[in-house]
Amino acid sequence: MSDRLQKVMAHSGIASRRACEKLIETGHVRVNGKVVNTLGVKVSPADRIEVDHTTIKTEELVYFVLNKPRGIITSSDDEKDRKTVLDFFKHKVSERIYPVGRLDYDTSGVLLLTNDGSLDFKLTHPKHQIDKVYIAKVDGIPDEKDLNQLRRGVKLERNLKSAPAEAKVIKKVGEDEGNSLVELTIHEGRNHEVKKMMSSIGHPVEKLKRISFAGIQADNLEVGKWRPLKKREIRDLFELVND
Repeated sequence: MSDRLQKVMAHSGIASRRACEKLIETGHVRVNGKVVNTLGVKVSPADRIEVDHTTIKTEELVYFVLNKPRGIITSSDDEKDRKTVLDFFKHKVSERIYPVGRLDYDTSGVLLLTNDGSLDFKLTHPKHQIDKVYIAKVDGIPDEKDLNQLRRGVKLERNLKSAPAEAKVIKKVGEDEGNSLVELTIHEGRNHEVKKMMSSIGHPVEKLKRISFAGIQADNLEVGKWRPLKKREIRDLFELVND
């Protein structure tokens, strides 16, 4: 059975599908000894694929959820040599995995990691509108008018508006109950989106945690701990992005 070259590369753990496409377009990939630099080429299991003259090996597809701590980079590496989410998997997972989407440096919570480039691409593509649920500790207590703004979509920056979100105040917090916990469900993946949304209604975020991504939760995982996804969870993810 044949499949697209970039998909096979991503499944082999080389990089995300987007990164594999760039490797192909810039002439780093050979199939059966010949350079391939156009997308759409299909390969079969019998074909020999090389990236920078190194033959790739097919990896088993793996899927994990990490309860990401604050103060950790969501990246494969960091030029400032800061700790990244992959450091939690060192010497424990042999496959070359990478994070699905991003979580800000100071945001904690649910983060998926995999070597399945195809699934990664679909889960992060805007058309699938994957649910991302956050709990934000914010300054002040949003009223119903504030929440309705979030539900309709708010201006993030010039000529950019957020998509409608689900929003509710969970409870008041703080010594004088002057702050609150707000639950937000969004479907986009813009940088600092939740923070910008809450700032736009006058209730800036003080602390942020993602409690669910595509229905996957961290269950009782301690901060900094991870687990493989259950078969049911993997099946549910594929059903969400089934075209």
